[in-house]
Amino acid sequence: MLVKFRVRGNIRFLSHADTVKVFQRACARAGIEIRHSEGFNPHPILSLPLPRPVGVESDDDLLILQICHEQDELRASSDESRIMARLSEQLPEGLELLSVNIAQTKRTFHPCSATCVITLIKKNHDDLKAKIANLLTGEHLIIKRKTGKKHSQFTAPNSEFKEVDVKPFLKSIELEDDNIIVQCRFSPAGSIRIEEIFKLLELKAEDLAVPVRRTNIQWQENIIRDL
Repeated sequence: MLVKFRVRGNIRFLSHADTVKVFQRACARAGIEIRHSEGFNPHPILSLPLPRPVGVESDDDLLILQICHEQDELRASSDESRIMARLSEQLPEGLELLSVNIAQTKRTFHPCSATCVITLIKKNHDDLKAKIANLLTGEHLIIKRKTGKKHSQFTAPNSEFKEVDVKPFLKSIELEDDNIIVQCRFSPAGSIRIEEIFKLLELKAEDLAVPVRRTNIQWQENIIRDL
């Protein structure tokens, strides 16, 4: 089952793991039985293929889950709006369902690109225009990214950082009135992070008029065929 949803308001501060838990509990209360994996440590087959950064709103996030084979009512139902209503009733304010699609084939989804909208407090942005132009001129855009490693007496102090060229992850950056429109690419190598965009443009939280919003997510879809 494919579920598209919107994230608004304070619910944007939920982490990726907490968002998954919210949907697990909502499905249980709505009577939607999620299929579990096999083995010694079974877990619900439910995923958000594009994690949302904490504090960022989203226009069109995607949830993928497998329902149990025994739920013929759901699998055979053409009334997806009824299932959508059942699930919507169990979600907290700020999580709004946009669509529910009961797929008969297994599919995987990989993000290709997305747009990040940063709305600034109204003022003269001439300096920002110059910074954007400067970022786009170079062939490379090298940043230092935390690796998550902790250094000890046996490792160098800067070993928890690595240099990353984020230029391939940026399709474009445009300033439209008070909105910075950043189009980002995704690849197996990763993508650019929101905090890295802020650092490159020398932006701070107090510069924002409204929360950062992610929109226009493009997906690569693959059908999994049983052998």
